[in-house]
Amino acid sequence: METADTPRIGIIGLGSWGSYHATRLTEGDATLAGGVDIDAAARERFETSFDRPTYGSLDELVDAGVDGVVVTTPNRYHEEYAIAAFETGLDVLLEKPLAHSLDSAERIVDAAEDAPGTCMVGFKNRFLPAVEVIKGYQDQGRFGETKHVEANYVRRRGVPGRGSWFTRKDAAGGGSLVDIGVHAIDLALYFLDFPEVETVLGQTRSQFGGREDYTYLDMWGEDAGPGAFDVDDSTSAMLTCADGRTIALECAWAADREPTDEFVVQGTDAGATLDRGNGALTIHEAHDVGAPHFVNAEVETRDVDPIAAEQRAFATAIETGTPPKRNTPEQALAVQRVLDAIQRSSDAGEAVSVE
Repeated sequence: METADTPRIGIIGLGSWGSYHATRLTEGDATLAGGVDIDAAARERFETSFDRPTYGSLDELVDAGVDGVVVTTPNRYHEEYAIAAFETGLDVLLEKPLAHSLDSAERIVDAAEDAPGTCMVGFKNRFLPAVEVIKGYQDQGRFGETKHVEANYVRRRGVPGRGSWFTRKDAAGGGSLVDIGVHAIDLALYFLDFPEVETVLGQTRSQFGGREDYTYLDMWGEDAGPGAFDVDDSTSAMLTCADGRTIALECAWAADREPTDEFVVQGTDAGATLDRGNGALTIHEAHDVGAPHFVNAEVETRDVDPIAAEQRAFATAIETGTPPKRNTPEQALAVQRVLDAIQRSSDAGEAVSVE
């Protein structure tokens, strides 16, 4: 419930994801202060939907009074708005990925380190109860040492509207890898406690988005056709860490197979399978109590909106002045380095070191 003391949070970038964040803010414990977008039509839609003022620049929002901002612009503008917000002393929740390129991501992290406010990056899946259960059991030692994670996020047909910023490399920095593969990489690294990734062997592909005969049942956004698509639509990769732990990645906007959003965590004492799509979580163990046997324990959790939970953590950070331990810029930079390495490996046709 909003009160006079709740943090005032603005949205920068009033497209579909900005509206999604705004909706959750109006339902939560923070105050939606308003929005910023350079597009007048986007501002008008936002004002009609949320009855909040909008502005053409961040400076106008700051002058109106705001404590923090959620940045949901196309990836190439993350750096511009995040650094400007840092310089005005605002707290920042920056949607994933950190940026459209590794250089830009590094500049954001450097600026965040010197900023008076806090910064979170929007990897919402870390706030899912099933993910928190896996991390809790890992911390208790139930899994032993986690050695390998299979990270899958594959859609059968899920290319965003061709011609939107998602399908333009100059705006997004990549396609399916940067849009949804980034979530899979982040969770895999999170389950491994962010080890140092040494080498990456990756292959990006563009097999569907540029086709005249791209067959789909529905498409998010308007479709401008194949000429408006210059990014990958699927990626496979193998990551090897300094301590021998590994990650296998499969992600796709489109593939001729059943879709999957499954993570498999393999430990020395136990493992887990998480279907992120429906929240189903199974713990796998083997015991010899009484007689040798396998145990597949299904875990039931409460339904939680991860965006709302993420926003609560952000609001708490603003209120307490304490940076959150989850979703830090440094962790997001580790993810960005993997994205960069996968793209470089695909271009080179061989495994590469992570820079």
